[in-house]
Parts: sequence; structure tokens; C-alpha cells
Amino acid sequence: MGSHMCDLLLREGIRVIVLDNLLTGAERNIEHLYSRPDFEFRFQDVTEPFEVDGAVDYVIHMASPASPKDYLDHPIETLDVGSIGTRRMLELAQEKDAKYLLTSTSESYGDPAVHPQVETYWGNVNPVGPRSCYDESKRFAEAMTMAYHRSRGVRTSIARIFNTYGPRMKLNDGRVVPAFMDQALRGEPITIFGDGSQTRSFCYVSDLVEGLYRLLLSDEALPVNLGNPHELTILEFAKTIEEMTGTRGGRMNRELPQDDPRQRQPDISKARRLLGWSPKVPLAEGMRYTVEYFRSMVETVA
Repeated sequence: MGSHMCDLLLREGIRVIVLDNLLTGAERNIEHLYSRPDFEFRFQDVTEPFEVDGAVDYVIHMASPASPKDYLDHPIETLDVGSIGTRRMLELAQEKDAKYLLTSTSESYGDPAVHPQVETYWGNVNPVGPRSCYDESKRFAEAMTMAYHRSRGVRTSIARIFNTYGPRMKLNDGRVVPAFMDQALRGEPITIFGDGSQTRSFCYVSDLVEGLYRLLLSDEALPVNLGNPHELTILEFAKTIEEMTGTRGGRMNRELPQDDPRQRQPDISKARRLLGWSPKVPLAEGMRYTVEYFRSMVETVA
């Protein structure tokens, strides 16, 4: 997602400095930007001290492991980037008098008792469960962001991002889109956790970064949902993948992970009203681009 955000910002004529320790990122996603004079990449962990010379107009904090596989492998790093990393980025925004945008998550709602999820819902999160390293790091990051906004006057915005997909995801990411794609394109059985009745809502990455950009330019400080409100079950999504890839590998069921949300669907009324934003790319179109990308990745690995 970060690389797609870089593409959009550069198209808008904004000079971009990227800080990334590549814990879960891939340098190949930004290599096409290296020759540009308005782009700079620094190998940098944002939980460690750093300096940026000159004026800064915007600070966008997108750093964090985002898939269950990654944050379960790196729980301490996930908590650090949501706490220490968030504070360092907010300090930079305060120092430079820059607008600050935090990319938070729909996981702030946990396994929701309110459906679809609205920004005023406080969530149902297990604070000591295996997923808490991610859920609570993002909830803490939101609290820290609002504290800097209220007590220090930093201009801030918070995006609660729902499931996003598209090219440049990792094959071994662990999230449902790359996991299903990888298995289907290899002719392996698609793994369904539980009975597949749990729901998700998938937003194509170009739509998502457009929403982030509009939020960055807005004056809204409280959280805003960004995602596609079209909801479907995991089983329905598996069928979509099978049809688009032509796989014949079948399916296999495994036990549902602890605290896995039963429902995910954003209420985007606020984004529509304040940002004039709603997703435009239909699932069939977005999945076609994504299948093409993952097919090339599978062939490269093979």
C-alpha cells in the first residue's frame, strides 16, 4: 500500500521521502521510482531516532506489519511501531508544523458486535489475545494521535482501513487474497478457516490510496473508515478466486483462528460526506489486475 501511495503523491507533484526498515516490505515495489529526483528512500526503522532536513508539509505514518502472519511473527516490533514509531512521527509533524495522517485499521473494531462498523463504535477487542499486538498497537496509535492533536495542536487525521488488495502484495503475506491466489495458481487446495461464513469487504488499492489522499488534505481529526462496503463471505470469495484462476485444486477446512472477526463491512457514510469518496473499482476488475500480478509472481518463483 505504501508504494501505491508514493505513486499517487508523486503524480500530484509532491516530493516523497520514504522511511522503511523493510521488515515486511519489499524494495522491488519502489525500484521504479529510484531514478526520480523527487523521490528518496532511506533504510530506517521509525522507532529509532532520525532527522529530516528542511520543510515538511505532510507526515504519513503507514509503518506496521499488517498481516496476521507478520504481526504474529513480530509482535514486539508491531507494538513498538504503534507506540514509539507513532510518537516519533508525531514529533516530526509537530516540529515541522506538518499535517499528519495515521493509517489505522478496521481491526480497531475487533470481532464487532455492531454491523456494519461505524466510526463511533468502540469495538470488541481481546487485549491479551494473540492478535492484540496488532489491534492494540493501532488503538494506542489512534489515542496518541488524538492526544497530540488535542494537547499540542498537531493537525491530524486517522484512517481506519478495511481489507485492501491489489498488485505488490507478498505471496506469503498470509492474508486471504494472496493466500487464496497463491494456492489457486499452484493448483493446491484453497484453505478455508472455519466454515467460510465469516465476511470481509475488499477494496482495490487505487481506490484506497485515493481515499487516504483526500483525508490527508482534509481537516477531519476523528477516525474515518476507508474500505469497500460490498460484503461477501470467505466461501463466496474462494469461489471467485477459483473462477478467475481456473483452479481445480479443491478446498480444505481448518480451525478458525482465535479472535478472527466474524464480520467486516465498513460504513463509509462519513467518507462519502466529508471527502466525496467511495470506491470505484469493481471486484471483478480489481481481481483481474491482481490475478495477473500474482500469476507473474508465481511463475517467477517457480
